[in-house]
Amino acid sequence: MGFFDFGTIFFLVAAVVIFFQLRNVLGRRTGSERPPFDPYTAGRTRDDAQKPENVVSLPRKRAPGEPAIDAYAAIDAFAKPDTDLNKGLRAIKDNDPAFDPKTFVDGAKMAYEMIVMAYADGDRKTLKNLLSREVYDGFVAAIGDREAKSEKIQSSFVGINKADIVSAEMKGSEAHITLRIVSELISATRDKAGAVIDGDPETVAEVKDVWTFARDTRSRDPNWKLVATEEED
Repeated sequence: MGFFDFGTIFFLVAAVVIFFQLRNVLGRRTGSERPPFDPYTAGRTRDDAQKPENVVSLPRKRAPGEPAIDAYAAIDAFAKPDTDLNKGLRAIKDNDPAFDPKTFVDGAKMAYEMIVMAYADGDRKTLKNLLSREVYDGFVAAIGDREAKSEKIQSSFVGINKADIVSAEMKGSEAHITLRIVSELISATRDKAGAVIDGDPETVAEVKDVWTFARDTRSRDPNWKLVATEEED
């Protein structure tokens, strides 16, 4: 006892008292205690906690009897159902799931203007990218004949008033779509001396064309090419 002074005894007593107080406050583990709070999983539901990380949810499988998404909605809105035109557009859609008739018409209108102006300017490079081989040969022959006579076309594109699909069909793997295009154009052909020999450089003329565009649906090339032309009276 000589080794224990008053201070040592005091701290031993204090330690015993603190131990019993902590025991009473914290209690004993019974196996039914709530798990400790985890700030990284707080707010998750039980189902969420069971989901693996870094998983992208895929579209669920369609249940039996559940109606399928209408892949032809855009076509039915564009052409009356059960008509030959609607059936033709549906056939193209079956072979080219990305096909949309409205988008096609918008692209065809742009191509029409480019082709008309390229022909007037004698731009063979642009024409080659937009025409089939047969149509390209015909256009180039006409350009060559014009150049041989030193004739020039003075042309200004005003705009397109109407562009309507009149027929659509599949020919093997090729999709063919024919449009009736009504445009306005100022055009005049001048001879070597500059005299007007065709058209009128000051008058807006209405032009009606029936053009057919085609595309091989097996090709990765999304571009359509002009394969036939006809001028409507």
